[in-house]
Amino acid sequence: MHPDARGTNVFDVGSLTSPHLVSSAGENLEKDVVGNAAALDVFKFLKLEVAGISLLQRIQDGDPSVSAAMADNIALAEEWTQSFAGIVEDEGRPASHTLAKQVYFPLEDGDYHLLAPLYPTSLVHRLFQVINHDRFSEEAKSAREARRSQKPGTGYREHLNLAVQSFGGTKPQNISQLNSERGGRAYLLASLPPTWKDQGMKPPSTQRTIFGRWSLSRRDLGASINMLKKFLAGTQHNNLPIREARSRMVNYIVDQVLGLAFTVQSLPAGWSANAECRLNRAECLWLDPGRCDDDPDFAAERQLGDWKENTAAHFGRWLNQLIRSDQAPLDSAAARHWENDFADAMQTFERGMP
Repeated sequence: MHPDARGTNVFDVGSLTSPHLVSSAGENLEKDVVGNAAALDVFKFLKLEVAGISLLQRIQDGDPSVSAAMADNIALAEEWTQSFAGIVEDEGRPASHTLAKQVYFPLEDGDYHLLAPLYPTSLVHRLFQVINHDRFSEEAKSAREARRSQKPGTGYREHLNLAVQSFGGTKPQNISQLNSERGGRAYLLASLPPTWKDQGMKPPSTQRTIFGRWSLSRRDLGASINMLKKFLAGTQHNNLPIREARSRMVNYIVDQVLGLAFTVQSLPAGWSANAECRLNRAECLWLDPGRCDDDPDFAAERQLGDWKENTAAHFGRWLNQLIRSDQAPLDSAAARHWENDFADAMQTFERGMP
């Protein structure tokens, strides 16, 4: 928000009756006002509460007790209450400003909406109060002290990488009443993606096979298999376009599995030689090729190539079991088809290895 933007200010209590506003208004948010010093003083008066209800709210609700308290003269009291109620009414035609943010939102017919995001001053004020409570309240201080002393505590919240934005300089009241109450300050939360610490892939030495929970824990692979299953269950045809689409989906799954295999093969060699390794022999020969440099017997066994047939057959049965359904009751012939697809891809993959 630019402090010199002089567009129309909107007072909205979250009724959502206006089709022109997308509002973040809600309950328990303090109302705000902009204007000169006189307007701010009037608004302070109208924020005073009687029995938990502000004078402004009572005036808007038409509470007769407010008019009665204003003046003995009924006409004068009515004039004053109407004037007070007008403090939140729009004046003139709504308008934006050259210093206000505007967003062109495209429509299907080539036209567009011009959106004018409004600064949610009441929401910003509520956020400021919550963060200040989390940082400086006695409860938060006691909880932090309890943690430092390793004593039981109630817990507390930390807001990392906060930024403070200032509005109005030495005269924050020129912006709005709530801005003045905050001393012109507002918090900005860090809008940043998380910084992930790569823990690295561990070898599947605790698994009997990678064709199970280990590989399905990779969400992309699981999603691809589910997509293939839905595709097969949703078609009763076996024409050329269907077969080509199915082939593309299976090939993508094969590529994902081989990508996982390459990542494991890039790990420090020799992990499969550990006595506690539970992975079946064929997949050890497939996934730990670097062990051949220090283990001649392992290298000779890998050179025979029997592990390729065993691994491909295991893949075919595994995939077939995952994608068959009542709508697509796949048999062993289908499993052999997936097996052949995987064997061909694995052969190409192995030829490309150093």
